[in-house]
Amino acid sequence: MILNAAFDPVLLSRLEDAGLNASAPPQQRWLDGWLVRLSAGKAKRARCINAVAVGRIPVADKLALCSALFAQAGLPMYIRVTPFSQPTGLDAQLAGLGMPRIDDTRVMVRASLDGIVTTESLADHRIERVGHESFSHIVGHLRGSPLAQRQAHSQRLTLSPVPFQGFVVKNDAGLAVACGQIAVEAELVGVYDVFTAPDSRSRGLARTLCEHMLSAARSQGGKVGYLQVEGDNTAARRVYQRLGFSDAYTYHYRQQAEAKA
Repeated sequence: MILNAAFDPVLLSRLEDAGLNASAPPQQRWLDGWLVRLSAGKAKRARCINAVAVGRIPVADKLALCSALFAQAGLPMYIRVTPFSQPTGLDAQLAGLGMPRIDDTRVMVRASLDGIVTTESLADHRIERVGHESFSHIVGHLRGSPLAQRQAHSQRLTLSPVPFQGFVVKNDAGLAVACGQIAVEAELVGVYDVFTAPDSRSRGLARTLCEHMLSAARSQGGKVGYLQVEGDNTAARRVYQRLGFSDAYTYHYRQQAEAKA
C-alpha cells in the first residue's frame, strides 16, 4: 500500500472517496465504521469490506459480524486494504489471522485533462453512447460474465449516486468489440470497465476510446482522471501510461481462507 509522493495526498484521498461513490451498490451497509458491500456483481469493489473508519468494536469481532453478513448473502468475504484503511495496521492484523493477500491493484491518475485529444482514426469502427442496461450486457458478454452478474451490474449503474456514461466501439458489422465508462463527480473523472474483445486487440481501440471518453468528460468540467487496474495487467497499464496516467497508490484484498478469487 504505497502513496506516490508526487501527488497531493488530499487529492488522492478525494479520489479514493470518488471511487467508493462510483462503485456503490444498493446492497451496502455501515458496520462500526466499515462499509460492507454485498452486490452479486463481478466487481470485487462492490462486494467487499471497505474499512473507512476505526470504529469501537475489536477487529476480530467486527470480522465475525461481517462474515455472517457475507454468508447470508451467499458471497465470499473480501476486505479491500488501501493506504487509507482503518485502523492503522489492519493489513498486518488480517495477515496474522491467516487471510491471504490477492489482486494487487494500482490506482492511476492523470492530474490534468488539458491536452486530451483523439489522435487515432478508428477506420472501420465507430464509438456510440449506450444506456446502463445495454452497457452491462455488452461488457458482460465480452467478459463472459453470467447473467446474474450482468443484472447486478446494470442495477448498480442505474442506482449509482454518481452518474455513469457508457460507450462502445462497434465494427463495420455493427458488433460491439470494445467498451468503457466514465463516472464524473465534480472535477474528478473515473474511467471504468474498459475492455476489448481478444480478437480486436492491438489496434488502438482502447486508447482511442479512452481519449474519446476523457475528452467528453473534460467538456463537462472534468479536470482530473483516475482509474483502477490490476498490477499484473501490463498491456492495460501500458495503454494508460501512454495516455498520461501514472501510479498514484496501490491497494489489494484480503480474503477468508475458503473464499475463491
